[in-house]
Amino acid sequence: MEKIWDPKNYNSSNLFQFEIFLKEKYNLSFLNYNELHEWSIMNLDSFWKSISEFYKIKFDKPYQFIINKKTPFYKTKWFEKSKLSYAAHILRHAKNNETAIVYKSESKNIVEISWNSLLEKVKEIRDNLLEYNIKKGDVVVGYLLNHPDTIASFIAVNSLGAVWSCCSPDFGVESIVNRFGQLKPSLLLAHQKYSYNGKKFDQEDKINQLQRFLPSLKKTILFDSSFDNWNLNSNYWIDYEFESVNFDHPLWVLFSSGTTGKPKAITHSTGGILLEQYKSLSLHQNIVSGDRFFWNTTTGWMMWNYAIGSFLCGAVLCLYDGSANFPDIGVQWRFAKESKINHFGNGSPLFIASMKQDIDDVNDKDLKFIKTIGATGSPLSVEAFKWLQKKLPKAQIISLSGGTDVCSAFIGGCSKLPVYAGFLQCNMLGASIQAWDENGKNIKGETGELVITEPMPSMPIYFWGDHNFKKYHNSYFVKNPGVWTHGDWIYIDDLKGVLMQGRSDATLNRNGIRIGTSEIYSALDSVSEIKDSLIIDLNTDTSSKLILFVESENKLNQNLKNKINEVIKNKCSPRHTPNLIFSISQVPYTISGKKMEIPIKKILLGQNIDDVVSKGAMRNPECIDDFLKLKVNI
Repeated sequence: MEKIWDPKNYNSSNLFQFEIFLKEKYNLSFLNYNELHEWSIMNLDSFWKSISEFYKIKFDKPYQFIINKKTPFYKTKWFEKSKLSYAAHILRHAKNNETAIVYKSESKNIVEISWNSLLEKVKEIRDNLLEYNIKKGDVVVGYLLNHPDTIASFIAVNSLGAVWSCCSPDFGVESIVNRFGQLKPSLLLAHQKYSYNGKKFDQEDKINQLQRFLPSLKKTILFDSSFDNWNLNSNYWIDYEFESVNFDHPLWVLFSSGTTGKPKAITHSTGGILLEQYKSLSLHQNIVSGDRFFWNTTTGWMMWNYAIGSFLCGAVLCLYDGSANFPDIGVQWRFAKESKINHFGNGSPLFIASMKQDIDDVNDKDLKFIKTIGATGSPLSVEAFKWLQKKLPKAQIISLSGGTDVCSAFIGGCSKLPVYAGFLQCNMLGASIQAWDENGKNIKGETGELVITEPMPSMPIYFWGDHNFKKYHNSYFVKNPGVWTHGDWIYIDDLKGVLMQGRSDATLNRNGIRIGTSEIYSALDSVSEIKDSLIIDLNTDTSSKLILFVESENKLNQNLKNKINEVIKNKCSPRHTPNLIFSISQVPYTISGKKMEIPIKKILLGQNIDDVVSKGAMRNPECIDDFLKLKVNI
């Protein structure tokens, strides 16, 4: 796989400045990034201390020690006895009459929100919270759009030391109750109406149901998603006193996808996320003060929480509320042009769809401000890497892999390293990533299970309500005791970086030869007739069938099937040509953009659909009917 980008202006990067800091303060110097990374994982106390010093973390109460490492990792203690405020660090870069947020929705023109206007809205919401007696440790939940209302609400909640959790309005009521019901929230914030894909939705009935099914709620605050109640021309400046909390005080609760069972209530610490976001967004994404940062997300996906961290770097946060495909696939690219976005992040499917349609909106003339292209949610194919780089030759493509579990990435970008098509550039600082074989041996040059061999401060402090850590332990520490097993299948190359191969529980095993599902998807990206695909290894004790489902532009005839088989045979392996190929209307996705390989496999193996899939946690639940109809032919 070829090199498509070389480092440019490394000496002006945040990572370079960090290396200068380490040299001047600790007399540390490194020949290359690998040496720096090795130091960061072998000296966790020194590394995370240096992050806290480099970013001038304000500890309202000093720490007694950096790390008390234990196994399993959830017993590890970080920056013990210290106190701080996340919101206080977010507002460090707030400046009078300067832009804080750029917002656009499907139905509205671009709106720029100044820090004055945002802080005035924060005060309004904060005053309501105080009136309703919300205090440190209380849980406030949101059923909210990707809107400035939501940013203001989060800052208000966090400023009081309360715990935040949020889902987007496309979640069904049952899915919301399965999540928020675990938290026993004191207050609900909700948008009454929204638009998506050109359609308008009224939320009144769903909000009323939530109020009935969440008996712990004391109050509900409603928003209408307009700016009628915003003072967009505010000249007031409001200073806040923030509630200081322990380093390990819960910041927010995120949830696993919940497509195959009750969602896990993943709880992150205030200090752990603060340190991780400075490191990941500043050192690895290279965001500098004044940059405009965008990541297409809803409030129900961890990337919303990740994007908030761009404020820590002094960025202007750009929000888009609505479908990335309406009225066409170019709408968010045009938003990038109009808003002069510097860091454009999206799910890999959007980049692949843009490539397949070869849209005119992606060009260096209109998007000359873009410094980085961020891709996550699923592996970005080699073809998409090459297409994007050709269209935007100056941009650095940063493909990320991490998860809701750590609300960050542990494999991502580096301004000091080249980019090879299909590969993620590096293991990120402080993240001790290895590929292990079935015997628990560290391997390179072949595919293995992704494990994390040292703790990270952004690992969950606990799952809410999991008092004995049983769910937490079973999620990460059973398969390989003593290390975190993440569930991904990876290939580490010392020169090129890391190749993501898909979920390890969805790998394709034919006669002892295992490959990741992403290899199949990447190969099929070269077939112009195919819009999307899903492959399932329907293996039992007595048989194995590879079933390929395709969403295609044209009718799935024998010629197209032959073409598909030939591509997989030549680009992947003759052993992994599918036994059966079927046409479907859509590939099923979770709301957070993950292909639902395992739930579909369980359905095809005969499990009850209600035990396997929570449709309220899906982006397109109607497509499940395709698989129920096809089941009789498999």
